[in-house]
Amino acid sequence: MKIGLFSIGLDTYWDQFDGLLNNLEGYHGEISKKLNGMGADVVDLGMVDNTEKAQFAAKEFKQADVEIIFLFVSTYALSSTVLPVVQKAKVPIVILNLQPVAQLDYKSFNALGDRGVMTGKWLEHCQSCSLPELASVFNRAGVEYQIVSGYLQEDYVWQEINDWVDAARVALAMRTNRVGVLGNYYGGMLDVYSDLTQQSAVFGNHFEMLEMCELFQFRKSVTKQELEDKINEFGNKFNVSEECDHSEIERAAKTSVALDKLINEHKLGSLAYYYEGSGEYEDIVTSLIAGNTLLTGRNVPSAGECEIKNVQAMKIMDLFGAGGSFSEFYLSDYVDDVVYLGHDGPAHFAIAEGKVSLVPLPVYHGKPGNGLSIQMTVKHGPITILSVVQHRNGKISLQFVEGESVEGPVLAIGNTNSRYKFPMGARDFMNEWSIGGPSHHCAIGVGHIGDKLEKLSKILGIESHWLK
Repeated sequence: MKIGLFSIGLDTYWDQFDGLLNNLEGYHGEISKKLNGMGADVVDLGMVDNTEKAQFAAKEFKQADVEIIFLFVSTYALSSTVLPVVQKAKVPIVILNLQPVAQLDYKSFNALGDRGVMTGKWLEHCQSCSLPELASVFNRAGVEYQIVSGYLQEDYVWQEINDWVDAARVALAMRTNRVGVLGNYYGGMLDVYSDLTQQSAVFGNHFEMLEMCELFQFRKSVTKQELEDKINEFGNKFNVSEECDHSEIERAAKTSVALDKLINEHKLGSLAYYYEGSGEYEDIVTSLIAGNTLLTGRNVPSAGECEIKNVQAMKIMDLFGAGGSFSEFYLSDYVDDVVYLGHDGPAHFAIAEGKVSLVPLPVYHGKPGNGLSIQMTVKHGPITILSVVQHRNGKISLQFVEGESVEGPVLAIGNTNSRYKFPMGARDFMNEWSIGGPSHHCAIGVGHIGDKLEKLSKILGIESHWLK
């Protein structure tokens, strides 16, 4: 991913104040070095201090195809040196209003005596002078922007900047993601139905429509060696229950191999699926969970019931390194003040508390047939829940909340399920979350990443609803 960086200043100052430009370029160098350490390719155009350089910078950023631009306000600068750059680039802009220090040493400053020297030293610290001017001009020009204010050695500042880089990286990955849609919706789940055009418009991804007959053909071609390798993978990744009949393990393994081939054939980065068939097709659709859990754990999130909105949420969580396990609401415990969420799969085994169990289910609740399912609890500690929401006006937003996965009894029903505590309590959480309008599915990941999700929504140009 390419990110842009430039500083702004006023060329009139350089001959007036000895050493000012050199010091400002030193601060710019610190920022550039830190950005380069965040795993991105930095297109660094240095100091832009007049309109001619602004025109050059605009062209360079456009040709480099940067995803986001960081604008360091090094001292006072004219807004005319900035507007051409951001107007042409048409990418998210983050203004870095960063002073060299948290507090000027006023006593030493005033002891300098020479007002010319003092003015040069002040200009080295007057980043805030340009910020209102830039904001005013950007507002009038219709340019979207964000601001990070602080000082260069502040941890908060670098966490904010790193979050913006991460959010831009996720936005790029979502835009280049290929989402497989296999089968059809679970009939009657009206909340699950999605507008694929609007999803593509917001996230930029491609939807690949898949046929069950292709998966059927891949499954027919599975070799004995491929089957043995997959069964061994089950043993390595899962705690395979002794209750699992070997024929069921073979059935699930065969389907898992076929899924891998389907994913590779279409270069998919995520998958939404559901199907109700008979005969050999039912044999496939009732043996998907184990294989789709493996896919989810290796960064190809898979969502059942053809929940496209939720597989988008799962992919976002996965790209942020948080996991993203397919979940729905199970029950509320008003004594312990917790909410249970889970599903029969797929799960994200990378975020499990202990090893994921592969267990038999005599019946899939609300679905035909029986087979193997996943039993796991999300790691105890901080978590974030995310939903991609489609509203009455067709617009899409992100809704999320931070909470905790806590210890306590879980339901041993052959499903994923965990106990979650939220800042507003179980009752208010259920009310507020539901009123926001998401479907009954959501994606659960580890860690608190609300700040990153909020930044992602701004980069995507959509609204966000952070429950606090």
